[in-house]
Amino acid sequence: MITRKRLAAGICALLATLTAGLAFPAAATAGEPTGEDAPKVNLVLDVSGSMRARDIDGQSRMAAAKQAFNEVLDATPEEVELGIRTLGANYPGDDQETGCEDTAQLYPVGPLDRTEAKTAVATLTPTGWTPIGPALLKAADDLDGGSGSKRIVLISDGEDTCAPLDPCEVAREIAAKGIGLTIDTLGLVPNAKMRQQLSCIAEATGGTYTSIEHTDELTDRVNQLVDRAADPVVTPVATEGADQCAKAPTLTSGLYTDREEFGQQRWYRVEVMAGQELRASVSVAADRAVSPGYGTLLRAVTVHGREIVRGEAAGNGRTDVISTGLRYPKPERDDDSDKPAAETVCLQVTHSFSAASGVQTTPGLPLELTVDVVDGPAQSSDVASFGLGRGWWLLGALVLTGFLAGVVWGWVSRWRVAVWRTN
Repeated sequence: MITRKRLAAGICALLATLTAGLAFPAAATAGEPTGEDAPKVNLVLDVSGSMRARDIDGQSRMAAAKQAFNEVLDATPEEVELGIRTLGANYPGDDQETGCEDTAQLYPVGPLDRTEAKTAVATLTPTGWTPIGPALLKAADDLDGGSGSKRIVLISDGEDTCAPLDPCEVAREIAAKGIGLTIDTLGLVPNAKMRQQLSCIAEATGGTYTSIEHTDELTDRVNQLVDRAADPVVTPVATEGADQCAKAPTLTSGLYTDREEFGQQRWYRVEVMAGQELRASVSVAADRAVSPGYGTLLRAVTVHGREIVRGEAAGNGRTDVISTGLRYPKPERDDDSDKPAAETVCLQVTHSFSAASGVQTTPGLPLELTVDVVDGPAQSSDVASFGLGRGWWLLGALVLTGFLAGVVWGWVSRWRVAVWRTN
């Protein structure tokens, strides 16, 4: 005899199987091998005595770093090989020579055991010196081998204390080896001297510098950098925008770099076919001291000057990069229309940064422009309508599940009524 509990269990199992079967195609490609060596990331953490200072969200800098590391370790992509190196974690004495050798591999670069890595981080206590240069040399050695992307993320709350070994020169030496290693730096509660040194280290290898004053900022930024290591490496193409659309270079999908003077406009052209969508974004980096109050504007206009769409961002105070973007879908052409199949879209980039007193205004600020021309939402199987993408699989599964649940529940209800009437 089929009991109500067994019947309900069978229905749930059936629906779960159907849902999993429909959702499977969406997940099947997520872990496909790429045929390339795994990307490697080495997190280098300052554990010097100054990390005891309690000025990040009411807790010590060390506590903030530990909290951020735990969240980063949880979010690290499976394909990334991650390691952790410390500087200033073990020697509490006053001998500089000994203190400047105080760097150790806390967790080796390789497949991540999250529990083991978290346990290692939990043991750290602010202790000694700040040997940034020696730590970077060792961290580069930790990443030796393989052809995948390699990234060092340095988190420090002070400048190097091991002169004459200049960390900037160390970074340039690493860059000169041509091993494709990028160093990104994060300064906790920075001062001017520390900001200058960490910026120099990052710039030497094409990395980024970020000022950090809150725990969530640290977590978010390290997560971004770890995720970036897992992305395919794209080499930007140098281009030179014009002062008007008619003279602008025509760009195709890709990543481009340029320089834009203060108070200048840069123009670029993109050909968009009917039924395609233009996606563009721009980032402007403040690679020198700038005045408070700034903004970036990205406009898409026709060749006749009519604005189609715009994206803008603004801020005030200290910044390193400001970004904005836009999207422009060009509808399919009507068969009876005499409009051209392709449209020239003019992209205009403007920023309102101003140079601080005594700061050189040339060359212009670094500008990075991303251009992507894809099939419009209605025609592309890769980008579903309303931006759902592969989420349509889940939506379809839910709709079918609801339909089947309704049918089965209706059948069960009728069966129960029939049994009740017979009794």
